[in-house]
Amino acid sequence: MAEAGGKKFSRSYVQWTPKMDSALLDVFVEHHNNGDHAQNGWKPHVYHNAIKAVREKCGVDVTKEKIVSRCKTFDKDYEILSKILAQSGFGWDWENKVLLMDSDEVWDKYVEANEKAAIYKNKVIHNWHEICIVYSKDKANGEGAMTGNETEVDATAQENDMSPGIVEPAPKRQRASEALLCMSPE
Repeated sequence: MAEAGGKKFSRSYVQWTPKMDSALLDVFVEHHNNGDHAQNGWKPHVYHNAIKAVREKCGVDVTKEKIVSRCKTFDKDYEILSKILAQSGFGWDWENKVLLMDSDEVWDKYVEANEKAAIYKNKVIHNWHEICIVYSKDKANGEGAMTGNETEVDATAQENDMSPGIVEPAPKRQRASEALLCMSPE
């Protein structure tokens, strides 16, 4: 035990079971589909619902901090496994919930370059589908990105593609009163 400000506290260790993970991820999938993400995690009511679901379905009391910690584990699993699965020679066994590889040679070569992946050779990930739903964020990957110079060149190319002598007038804006009339029921 440690002391902080005269108060004793201890950190309890939570051994997450597949059933607990399922209860937690069911809540996350539901709220993910509802768009209940905050800037750095989930909105407060999602954590409340997750705590409640784990307690009701598994009889285990967990804290928000334990859930946040488990989320970091899911995120790490997703990041590493999705990179592996993006490589040639790998796949996912949905029945046994493990990583498939063409050969040990393919695996050894990958692990040589990516040491953190080593633990995933025979690791069972029970809720991979749900983890993919929740953690496969729409991330900017740089594809389609342009520098300032490239956008300038692209705009010039578009101007050159236009037929000379044909000028399209800019569309007129509606007056505020006209816009309000369009929105009001008749």
